Amino acid sequence: MSDTAGFLAALAGIAVQTDRALVRQKSRDFFWYSPVLKRQLNTVCGEAVVMPRCEEEVARVLAAAVRHRVPVTPRGAGTGNYGQAMPIRGGIVLDLSALDRVLWTRAGAVRAQCGAKLIDIDAQTRASVGGELRFHPSTRRTATLGGFIAGGSSGIGSCTWGMLREPGNVLGLRLLTMEESPRVIELRGPDIQKANHAYGTNGVITEVEMPLAPASEWVDVVAAFPTLMDAARFADAFTRQDGIAKKLVCVLAAGIAQTHFRALAGALPEGRAIVLLMVAAPFLEFLPALLAPHGGAEVHRQPSDEAEVPLYEYSWNHTTLQVLKTDKTVTYLQTLFPPPGYLAKVAEMEAALGDEVPIHLEFVRFGGEVACFGLQLVRFTTEARLAGIIAAHEAAGCPIFNPHAYTLEEGGMKKVDHEQLAFKREADPLGLLNPGKMLAWENPDWTPQQVRHLYETIW
Repeated sequence: MSDTAGFLAALAGIAVQTDRALVRQKSRDFFWYSPVLKRQLNTVCGEAVVMPRCEEEVARVLAAAVRHRVPVTPRGAGTGNYGQAMPIRGGIVLDLSALDRVLWTRAGAVRAQCGAKLIDIDAQTRASVGGELRFHPSTRRTATLGGFIAGGSSGIGSCTWGMLREPGNVLGLRLLTMEESPRVIELRGPDIQKANHAYGTNGVITEVEMPLAPASEWVDVVAAFPTLMDAARFADAFTRQDGIAKKLVCVLAAGIAQTHFRALAGALPEGRAIVLLMVAAPFLEFLPALLAPHGGAEVHRQPSDEAEVPLYEYSWNHTTLQVLKTDKTVTYLQTLFPPPGYLAKVAEMEAALGDEVPIHLEFVRFGGEVACFGLQLVRFTTEARLAGIIAAHEAAGCPIFNPHAYTLEEGGMKKVDHEQLAFKREADPLGLLNPGKMLAWENPDWTPQQVRHLYETIW
């Protein structure tokens, strides 16, 4: 039986917050993007927030939690969208934001504590070794490194560097186990995948070692196109230009940017599909010849570091956030349009669903090939209709990484990750780390059909 009072009494000298309003605030992320998760998780709240200042204090917290059988949910800045850092089975929230030091930098690599903000890491690496992180989420200004690794999968820079799971995009993870005598484990090479994108369910990440790319002077460029597919074909061709340094290739159906991107008001022609680009300054002169065959025209340009709202804050998951500021009825999907025939799939889904699902695409390298992720908007009506839209994509061969579910398996590749499950059994034998987020912990034979049956029962 959980003994939270005894647990908190064992934490002398470690900062603890029990104010109900503040605990509720730290128990939430951006789950409310999803009307399904808003219904399911709106009352979720921990019993306290614990704020260690160093790895030794983290170890004390974990040891005490095991002795008193208290669930622990690790948290960074809370910028995730699917309840990854929400304590759905109570217990305490472990706020790791005070572990925020950059430990070292060298040519090609950086090592930092889990709570270091991505924007601060880039500032230090640029100044010291002329490098920058290969990629980052749209929440770069607030997101922490540990949270990005535990909860993220790709982002700005993935058009060049691929996904976080690609070999070489994470160099090392240091974590603590959830045992009465916590162990320090360093994961390197292929072993990194044991805890990469695991929502903190099988170890508390305290340090991360990341590769660096050469730092560039990035320029935000906006281009307009006659149709969505003109924009998509340009984006495909531009992503394949390996000689041009690029960090963002984002396609938006006509109306999304014109209606909801306030900082670009007046710059965007009506009725045109829009492409957002981040291009290194020396390569800008190649753009006109690449835009022209697809009917594209540049309509806006500004150095990224001079923009009040940089373009990356209109891309990836921030696109949905910008729209929700003025239209609370919208939600979104996360879709893989798989190579090689992915543009045909985009056209097929645009024709099938029209304005009910306005298209938003992020172009990436995926397993060495060019593909795109759809973070399409959805004009939400009912949960049953949302399920139907998801089913239509999957029937067309476009897998959905479900942003309306809070478990690893449903939000990922729809299968059990047996390597991560085995590591959880080793590192968290009592199942106290972020419980409820790994379906395989309670059902190693989980399959998507079981979840679909559950949804059908609910609806």
